[in-house]
Amino acid sequence: MAPSQMSYAPTLGKLLKSLNTQPLEASIEALIYLLKRRQVKGDDVANATAHMLLQVVAKSKWQNVDQLLAKVSNTGHRLAQAAPTEQVIGNVVRRVMGLIRDEASEDRNADEMGDSVSDLSQLPTTPTISTRPGPTPLRAATLPMSKSMFNLLCVSETVQSPVTGASTPMSQGASANMHALRSEVIDGIEEIMDEISQADDQIAGFADIQIHPGDYVLAYLPSPTVERFLLKAAAKRRFTVFLASAERQKPGEVPHAALRKKLNGLGVNTISLASNGLMAYMPRVNKVVISAKAVYANGGISTESGCSTAARAAQEYSKPVIVLSGVYKFCPVDPSDDGTEFEQGDSSTYVDYADGEAVDALEVENIVGEYLPPQYVDVYLTNLGPQTRDHLATIMADHYKLEDMGLSLHLP
Repeated sequence: MAPSQMSYAPTLGKLLKSLNTQPLEASIEALIYLLKRRQVKGDDVANATAHMLLQVVAKSKWQNVDQLLAKVSNTGHRLAQAAPTEQVIGNVVRRVMGLIRDEASEDRNADEMGDSVSDLSQLPTTPTISTRPGPTPLRAATLPMSKSMFNLLCVSETVQSPVTGASTPMSQGASANMHALRSEVIDGIEEIMDEISQADDQIAGFADIQIHPGDYVLAYLPSPTVERFLLKAAAKRRFTVFLASAERQKPGEVPHAALRKKLNGLGVNTISLASNGLMAYMPRVNKVVISAKAVYANGGISTESGCSTAARAAQEYSKPVIVLSGVYKFCPVDPSDDGTEFEQGDSSTYVDYADGEAVDALEVENIVGEYLPPQYVDVYLTNLGPQTRDHLATIMADHYKLEDMGLSLHLP
């Protein structure tokens, strides 16, 4: 249902501006509302998810690491249920959960090292010679208590004096360390947000390496990532772009008109193709460029419907297929394990419902996404540079914790 505390239909821009002033639950409900209505899609989903998880860390009440992980996971599950086709939600949640584990572990190790250094400083500076002493009785009350981040954050309640009710130094230490962990995690999430916002520009930075003068490049339903990639290459190269589209165009409508105008202005030739004409032009093509909505552990990708047609035609003529994807879209699960769904679009792009007879006789489904198996992909061009399928597992291991890889937020 629509968010109850907002008197207007929110947009993503309004929502992000209101995050610091709105209650946390109202913000989460507003984003769920936008996701269900498909008012937030594509790369904006990753950005919105990261913003919301930052608010969860900053505003929610938690007293140990497990509680914080549970709150992040629960929020991620709610967002994923609102947009089950957006695998990137789970990716961002896994990144944040791994960040929390890393920061807590680093603080714990630092505290333990500090305790060890403190103990060593108490050793005598000059050696002493003595006979072997007899056993010294130990008193439990004199044993030092570990003050690591792990122990402090595992204290679920404030330790109070049974007489006065005043907080002890232990509870104050726990509060201070939780505040420090909160700040560190927030800084880490902001770095993830920077990575997401910069990914397309970084991918585009490799364009002049991948596209050569005189190339014929096929771009199937070019996404904003592909558009930026082509425009960056056009700033230094002269080549020809085949812009392929599967949708039926209205009379007089030119597909990808804005992109064509920009490319033509930079001296790049553009040719519009229908998907059923790909095979005829493929011998002229030097490479195919498509973008990924998600890259799975096996190297397969979730992409726009129809891209598999272009990729299969490219393989038939031994033409390389380049997939553009930010690392934040790498999903450390196989598609068969993730309950993957694909979005259904407006079927009126294929059937004119002004024809009443067609409406009565046909039931048309327009699936706007599909799975492309890994054998049809030659290069994964990421914000970290070109990658092969064999290197994907290493990248995922660097960005996700093993205990979070099996997390599946899209299953009920």
